[in-house]
Amino acid sequence: MRLPHLLLVATLWTGTLPASAAASGPHHPPSATAVPAGTVRKHLVYFRDKASSPYSTSQPLAYLSARAVQRRQRQNIAILPRDLPVNPTYVQQVKAVAGAQLWYTSRWFNAAVVSCDSATLAQLQTLPCVQTIKTVNRGLPGSRKRDGADQEPAEQSRGTRAEYGPAYTQAKMIGAVEMHDAGFRGEGMQIAVFDAGFPGVNTTAPFASLRAENRLGSVFNFVDKNQQVFLRNNHGTNCLSTMAANQPGFYVGTAPKATYHLFITEDVTSEHPVEEVNWLIAAEYADSVGVDVISSSLGYTTFDYPSIDYTTNDLNGQTALSTKAATIAARVGMLVVNSAGNEGANSWRHVTAPADADSILTVGAVDSLLNRAGFSSVGPTADGRIKPNLSAMGQQTAIITPSGTATRGNGTSFSCPVLAGMAAGFWQANPTLTAQQVLRFLERSGSRASMPNDEIGYGIPHFVRAYNLANPSTPLAASPAAPRQELYIYPNPSKDNELFLQLAEAFRSKPLHIRIYDARGGLVNEQQLAATSASEVRLTPLQLPKGVYTCSVTAGKQQRTVRFVKL
Repeated sequence: MRLPHLLLVATLWTGTLPASAAASGPHHPPSATAVPAGTVRKHLVYFRDKASSPYSTSQPLAYLSARAVQRRQRQNIAILPRDLPVNPTYVQQVKAVAGAQLWYTSRWFNAAVVSCDSATLAQLQTLPCVQTIKTVNRGLPGSRKRDGADQEPAEQSRGTRAEYGPAYTQAKMIGAVEMHDAGFRGEGMQIAVFDAGFPGVNTTAPFASLRAENRLGSVFNFVDKNQQVFLRNNHGTNCLSTMAANQPGFYVGTAPKATYHLFITEDVTSEHPVEEVNWLIAAEYADSVGVDVISSSLGYTTFDYPSIDYTTNDLNGQTALSTKAATIAARVGMLVVNSAGNEGANSWRHVTAPADADSILTVGAVDSLLNRAGFSSVGPTADGRIKPNLSAMGQQTAIITPSGTATRGNGTSFSCPVLAGMAAGFWQANPTLTAQQVLRFLERSGSRASMPNDEIGYGIPHFVRAYNLANPSTPLAASPAAPRQELYIYPNPSKDNELFLQLAEAFRSKPLHIRIYDARGGLVNEQQLAATSASEVRLTPLQLPKGVYTCSVTAGKQQRTVRFVKL
């Protein structure tokens, strides 16, 4: 990813842990091992199968922590063959090839990251266990443009809550202040942060409580394959601070009491697909230790080797390596929060990988006046899905530097963790929800929930609105009104034929006339619904092909339109 304006990702870990470690407590990242000098290429070696594996889906504690298994159980997510580690026999066959250096293995992709020269690569290709090999790092000198996140000296807080300092506006905008007042600051939630470095987190005052309360769950540098993360690039520190910094009277983030896992996956000196591989391996490790939320301010479009660049047509949720990894991370029950990208003002314009992934929360950027930031990447995806999903403050966002001072920065890199922290607190407040339900309630709380667009998605979410939607019988007081929240259609996107309309007062107790139009404006469905005082109604099942549709609802003189996506 182009670190700046910033969005980022890394290499692979031998992801099998001893059963004793998996069952007894937190997993530890792979131990640091020396990498041979002169290694110039890394390859993703895909294996043919997981046949004759010593691991079983019926005994997941051999490779997943108890917390990881419990997260799946709470969400009725089955342990599948994709969760099984790579067959150790295949790993040994790779390691037996002279000159092959094994870096990591991938459960989800059934693959290994191996560094070697071309002669050794030819030998690996002859192994009967190997299906195919993809080169992910050509060892070229770093040549990509670096345009980093714009930063300016911190302004004095405009908020009225002295506790938060300059972070007040961004927290208040999404209801994080009310969330904290209600007693939800991320306690018990685990958040993994994928980035380029975390200098100062181990020494400065804004992160003192994180250290003193032992809320650093694990750290690992997937670029260098060691546990040194408090170095390299400042970007990770900046992003982490919007959630984890906790120095009342100076700066308070959106999830100041959560437990954090800090992973370096991005090498800012170059741009190769190996960084997407690092994203994959970090996500698998996060899964294995039971992480709830991934916050990733990273994105990929072009590389140092132009022939492998992505195009906007590749942003279809199925092509980019990091996109595939993010989709699986969501499928195993983690809430994946990723920045939309900072390409809105250039020729690319659209979201970057893995922000195009299905089932993840892609975050755009707005300013303090709720207007879209000009740099914030827009949608839709190449296959017509709404992205970003939601937006938060990413222009002139208050952040903490490695020296512990406050400043401001621009980028969806910052709106992403601001919202990820609130999402973690919302899930803490509603622990029986699935990750996908968390995502949908946050979307339904958005300022544009009734009319999502390609610029800020479902708009700016708010904790209290989302909480009250999830808990209609026990709402929190003083729920702020969402602008024009008259009509809402869900599930959106929809994978089946059932759709529901949430109705405001103006649409209740009146006959409803429903018209559905396709993306070209053609009428594809029309139905009449009897008057009801209910707050929601079920539409007659619709047999619609994949695409983007507009639903027009008329009740007397009231008329509203909402857009939805059929997957």
